[in-house]
Amino acid sequence: MRQYETAFLISPNVSEEETEKIILQMADIISKKKGKMIKQDVWGKRRLAYPIQKFEEAIYVFFHYEGEPGIPTELERRFKQTESVVRYLTVRKETKEVVREKKSEVREKKEEPPVSEEEEVEVMDVDQEEASNEEPVEKEE
Repeated sequence: MRQYETAFLISPNVSEEETEKIILQMADIISKKKGKMIKQDVWGKRRLAYPIQKFEEAIYVFFHYEGEPGIPTELERRFKQTESVVRYLTVRKETKEVVREKKSEVREKKEEPPVSEEEEVEVMDVDQEEASNEEPVEKEE
């Protein structure tokens, strides 16, 4: 299963009860789709970096969960249907195993097979031939 982080912003003019209801509905989607909620983080009302739909503030909510790829798709579909959700973003998090695999792949690509002595000698012979074909340059004083 993959790990995801979904952040969404709820408009500030929504009541606390309605905010809790929206958060519970979205968290319920994860459990219905056989996902596992790792962490649910509600930051509360914060100032936005720039106005969104004429709002200067929004309620920040973060879900950290793991599950199948259909879960973020369903969450995003529900976010679009919910008017009080101002913005949302889902990011797939890389687990430690995935990071290790990618690092080993990069190392394998960087490592080139060692050059044999015969190949090394051929390269040196070509360089010496090129150097001997060059004409000396006279200096003007």
